[in-house]
Amino acid sequence: MATETRDIQKHVLPNGLVVLTETMPHVRSVSVGVWVRNGSRCEVPEENGLAHFIEHMVFKGTERRSAEAIAREMDSIGGMLDAFTSKEQICFNAKVLDEHLPIAFDVIADLVLRPKFDSNDVKKERQVVLEEIKMDLDNPEYLLHDIFTRGFWPQHPLGRPILGTPETVRTFSRDALCARFGNWFAPDHLVVTAAGNVTHEQVLDLVQREFGHMKPTGPPPNDGAPRTQAPIHLETKRDLEQVHLCIGVPSVPLGHEHRFGIAVLNNLLGGGMSSRLFQNIREKQGLAYAVFSELTPYSDAGMMTVYAGTATDTVGQVIDLTIQEFRALKESPVTEEELRRSKNHLKGSLMLSLESTSSRMSNLARQELYFGRFYSLDEILAGIEAVTREELQSLARQYFQSDQIAVTVLGPLNGFTLDRSRLAC
Repeated sequence: MATETRDIQKHVLPNGLVVLTETMPHVRSVSVGVWVRNGSRCEVPEENGLAHFIEHMVFKGTERRSAEAIAREMDSIGGMLDAFTSKEQICFNAKVLDEHLPIAFDVIADLVLRPKFDSNDVKKERQVVLEEIKMDLDNPEYLLHDIFTRGFWPQHPLGRPILGTPETVRTFSRDALCARFGNWFAPDHLVVTAAGNVTHEQVLDLVQREFGHMKPTGPPPNDGAPRTQAPIHLETKRDLEQVHLCIGVPSVPLGHEHRFGIAVLNNLLGGGMSSRLFQNIREKQGLAYAVFSELTPYSDAGMMTVYAGTATDTVGQVIDLTIQEFRALKESPVTEEELRRSKNHLKGSLMLSLESTSSRMSNLARQELYFGRFYSLDEILAGIEAVTREELQSLARQYFQSDQIAVTVLGPLNGFTLDRSRLAC
């Protein structure tokens, strides 16, 4: 396989802000992002949803630009401006043609440094976010995972929804936003990444000009890793056509030494069309249209979940078949052929995911935020390649344990009940 040298440079400003760039001279675009190391897990319970609310509010206007001016300025250069909040980060990013980078950076810096947080806008935006929450709660797959995660990590910010709840969002005020904004958006909590047709010096100049004067506020408080629970939760929702189910077990944190092993295990279990769950539950038995497993890793915790949507009278069967796959992975090593296919699938999707400047910009940020160093593609591919059948079996034995399995079932249940003895694997 052709190895690839990536031109990546890193610089830390005296105030703690980290700048990372990847120069890609063969493209015409540049993606740039400002990442805040505080996501929704930094919130106290009564302000759940505040990080996401701040992310919305900065687009309502800054000291230099109205909401309309922000939109117009990005549209006039044909750029894309976006933002998102996750449990551990808030990100503001843009993708533009290389010659428009200074304009795009000026807009992002304005959002991150000088939001107005106008009280009337706060009122209006509360309504917008309440509608966003309603939209999500109307989506059974979202609702299912929301109920599941709350039960899996109770009393911990990782278990709470990123958007908050109608009760918390209704209380948000300008003062609450300003108080948190100053602490969270400090330079020692920021990482700026850029990838594309740009030099490290260009980006460093832009960053120093806008962020160089800021004062650090010290590290964010550490809330500790969550304690994992394994509840069985059945919730009747009659207006659904399907029963939705989520079966989950604890998994490894993002930087764990077994991260490659768990990724291969997840891929093999329910990661693609040749995975065991897809082949058995959908192809052979025809019990579900959507069935897959996925990993949700954080800095100090992780979960592996299986999702399926099925008919009321087959939900027990789908649970049994899933538990059967857990058992099979514990009892006998996977075949060499299956291991090879799973590794190749993972490698392929990883390499395809690095084709755009925006995915490389995100990749730089994630590695800095979680590892504090850069892993080359070759190192990651070697990590996947090193996974053995024995490691997979030992991981399955460690994590697929009946008393660790959490289950949430949502839909027209018609008297369906579930006992832990049915989860014996």
